[in-house]
Amino acid sequence: MSLKPNGLARAAVRFKPASFAGTFVALMMSALIVTACGVLLETGLRASVPAERYAGAPVVAAADQSARVVADTVDGPEETAYPLPDTARVDAGLAARAAEAPGAAVAVPDFTFPVLRGTAASGALTGHGWGSHVFTGTALSEGAAPHPGEVVLGTGAARAARAGVGDTVTLETADGRAGFRVSGLAEAGAGDTARGDAGGGGAAAWFADDEASVLAGHPGRADAVAVLAEDGTDPADLAAAVGASLAGSGAHVLTGDDRGEVEDHTLAYAKETLFAIGASFGAIATLVAVFTAAGTVALSVGQRSREFALLRAVGATPRQIRRAVASEALLVAPLAGLLGCLPGIGLAHWWFGQMQDRGAVPDAVELHVSGFPLLAAVAVGLLTALGAGWAAGRRPARIKPGQALAEASVERLRPGVVRTVLGLAAVGGGAVLAGVAASAAGSDAANASLGVVMLFMLAVALLGPVLARLCAALFGLLLRGGGASASLAAANSRTNARRLASAITPIVLAMAFASTLVFMHTSESHVASEQLRDGVTADHVVTSPAGLPADAADRAARVPGVDAAVSLLDTQVLVPVRGGGETSLQGTATQGVSGSGARLAKVQDLDVREGSLDRVGEGRIAVDRTLATAAGAGLGDTLPLYLPDGTKAAPEIVAVYGRGMGLPAVTMDRASLDGHLTSPFADTLLVSGGEAGPLGVLGEVTDASGYALAQNVDREFGAWANYVMAAVLGGFAAIAAVNTLVMTVLDRRRELHTLRLVGSTRRQVLRMLGWESLLVSAAGVVLGTAIAMITLTPMMRGLTGESPHVPPLLYGAFAATAVALGLAAVALPARAALRERQG
Repeated sequence: MSLKPNGLARAAVRFKPASFAGTFVALMMSALIVTACGVLLETGLRASVPAERYAGAPVVAAADQSARVVADTVDGPEETAYPLPDTARVDAGLAARAAEAPGAAVAVPDFTFPVLRGTAASGALTGHGWGSHVFTGTALSEGAAPHPGEVVLGTGAARAARAGVGDTVTLETADGRAGFRVSGLAEAGAGDTARGDAGGGGAAAWFADDEASVLAGHPGRADAVAVLAEDGTDPADLAAAVGASLAGSGAHVLTGDDRGEVEDHTLAYAKETLFAIGASFGAIATLVAVFTAAGTVALSVGQRSREFALLRAVGATPRQIRRAVASEALLVAPLAGLLGCLPGIGLAHWWFGQMQDRGAVPDAVELHVSGFPLLAAVAVGLLTALGAGWAAGRRPARIKPGQALAEASVERLRPGVVRTVLGLAAVGGGAVLAGVAASAAGSDAANASLGVVMLFMLAVALLGPVLARLCAALFGLLLRGGGASASLAAANSRTNARRLASAITPIVLAMAFASTLVFMHTSESHVASEQLRDGVTADHVVTSPAGLPADAADRAARVPGVDAAVSLLDTQVLVPVRGGGETSLQGTATQGVSGSGARLAKVQDLDVREGSLDRVGEGRIAVDRTLATAAGAGLGDTLPLYLPDGTKAAPEIVAVYGRGMGLPAVTMDRASLDGHLTSPFADTLLVSGGEAGPLGVLGEVTDASGYALAQNVDREFGAWANYVMAAVLGGFAAIAAVNTLVMTVLDRRRELHTLRLVGSTRRQVLRMLGWESLLVSAAGVVLGTAIAMITLTPMMRGLTGESPHVPPLLYGAFAATAVALGLAAVALPARAALRERQG
């Protein structure tokens, strides 16, 4: 069959544009969604950051900054990389081996670490080894290079400390607090001011390379090895030579923009975020867009069943009918897709910019816009239009002309057998997955719940006419007391169930997806806030952006009236968890505790369910019960995990607790993290008893409620991301619902004019349509809410152990918006149609 647009299709589009306007809008919106998600996905795949600190070193050798898991799949073993929470380091001795590579001028081990200026209140410096000045551009302005026990200060740091060459300054590093003689002052070069490393060019300190690794807390280890080339040496040739020299060491040799990923670890997480939005959410959004657009195309074809019946009656062949439908798709879909790409690119730009503003994506990453997402968007729209048009046009093209005329006059009551069987199968599958989600925990519950919402939405689409007829019958009972207009609305809805179903489905979709995404966050946030509020029992909480001194807990404990003081170092570890039959690594919030478990219990209530915190120590940890379930481990078992720098460990679980959502899910001894973190300084100090005043020298002092509020603010990006996704899906579905309602009203102009001719007043007709709109909106809200709750209940039980938390005002706003949009989408075109008739 040729798909070249024929005269019949062109005439239909030309003389009845209103019939195709809704299809055009639906296809354009689907192209918008596909384009936006496709652009973000491509950006995530191609994202890179230019080297800044290592811009002067053409070759860099560094450790793999990912933990890797090999899983058996149907296609064979498959390796997945997960970004490490902190920096993985290499043997500093590799610098000597790299320097021997042909073409290497010099190889320098690089160190970057935080340094406190005696007290946390004085702020922090960024520490480096002095050898890095050869590639960063830092130069002495006074004095000489440092020897062990000496330091070169940046000009800003020297002014703040009121120190000059020959003076002694007290600095605190991972090796403790000590005095360092100032051997020189320096102007930080471009490499040392990159990404704010030197606090604007002055808040930096350089130490002798021989002791820099010890001061950083990683004796004999370096962040990376920077290799400079001899004159005339090609970077690619040098990289090959360095790779040969370091063979067997496990170090990765990097050039070009790959060097940037070593110095900016947020890039790996940015890629994950962009991929999750572009691929995972994009796949769901694309399915929803295709699903909705296909329904609109089918509605448009169905509305012209009378025309197709007449064409069959005057001799049109089934092939001509099918060709006309396909040709209409070719006329409408490409233009709609192209026009949808433009706002799709705009949405991607806005979305990407917002993520950068919130720190989820480095500023140096650029949005990539190529032709691939645009072509995909146009192709998806075209295939959707062709497929939906073919499916909707099969019956009018296949049946006999007389039967076609009969069905065009009276709606067929009995749904198709295939449609009914598939719909019931979707209901059964959704019920089974809901049961699986209810009995699962963690990611298994979330994954199963996603299938629940998709299957039930499919069931609503397939069984729409049946559901619509049931809703019309039920709401018809309630409308009996509404007068003639309400009774007529109920009768219309029962008689035209297919038209009613096409209007209900987008509202169900909008309500189900928006409620699921938003109330998933409100439920998690509610539980986390409660756990945090109940879990922090300390009277005072001390924090400092620069980090707290190592002896902060001891100093606080000496304050009169203080009963207990415990410092906490916040980080993450990677824990292998099972989900969907595969093993993945889950980044898990972890706290390193400075004191004993008994002391921790005085300032933090973790709600211990099994075991005792008293046993937490070297090689022994406490974990949240949800994490333990996901990892398949329990009290007394060893839990394999990756420490922040990728080092493997297998500590014993000595306690299981219940507040791992509001508080860190892993609690371990602070000493177990030594040598595995860039910053050795605690983030939080919890103090029980005493007065707040004397604690002010350590940092900012607040109470437990103020600390809980600050922690909740830190979760804003997750909330924002969920709300944006809900707005994108819900907004798209809402537009689709409005579009469908407008299409159905405009298609009923003849019916509305007939009602006016038989004596109905304009007000009575509008009231009838208003009741129909309320019926459609109410049915959509009820069904959408039911799907959302069936999805959320097992998901939240698995993730939090509690029922979903649905704020009444927020839910009311969703329902009111659905009703208001339904009324507006019906009233406005109806008024225009009636006014047109009067004119």
